[in-house]
Amino acid sequence: MAAKKVLMIVGDYAEDYETMVPFQILLAVGHAVDAVCPGKTTGQQVRTAIHDFEGDQTYSEKRGHNFTLNADFAAARAADYDALVIPGGRAPEYLRLDAAVLDLVRAFDSAAKPIAAICHGAQLLAAAGILKGKRVSAYPACAPEVTLAGGLYADIAIDGAVTDGHLVTAPAWPAHPAWMAQFLAVLGTKISHG
Repeated sequence: MAAKKVLMIVGDYAEDYETMVPFQILLAVGHAVDAVCPGKTTGQQVRTAIHDFEGDQTYSEKRGHNFTLNADFAAARAADYDALVIPGGRAPEYLRLDAAVLDLVRAFDSAAKPIAAICHGAQLLAAAGILKGKRVSAYPACAPEVTLAGGLYADIAIDGAVTDGHLVTAPAWPAHPAWMAQFLAVLGTKISHG
């Protein structure tokens, strides 16, 4: 298996698990991951938020870790990467206002490169206008955005994931095993147990 080069777009208060876990999983299986944030450069950090499901009407939020960026957003070009990862949390809410972020998401989509988005990451996909006719999972509060963007909202278990072509989506971090397994399959990553 050839190693892939993956871009991850994050921002302040991206969900902690949805940033750290895929970043580490992809590195662990031998892929290269560049984590970038608009307005920040290599070595700078974003603050994360920990979202939890504690029986309330929606998730709770607590301060997470600092996550160190290892590449510059200004230098990121879809042509230089094999795939894109979009964590959830609060970051997608404001990242979708950045035209350069939306252009980057559109470039990955138009090249049919694998895109993995989880939870509120669907807000970026919707704002980029790439969901028409696609079956997409997201945090349930994002279902109206998926539908309004022409997507088909997949109301699945919180630990499930959905693949539609090159797009792999999931509702929240309990879906990491399913979400990352499906994303690795779309990437062509083979893991054997011998």
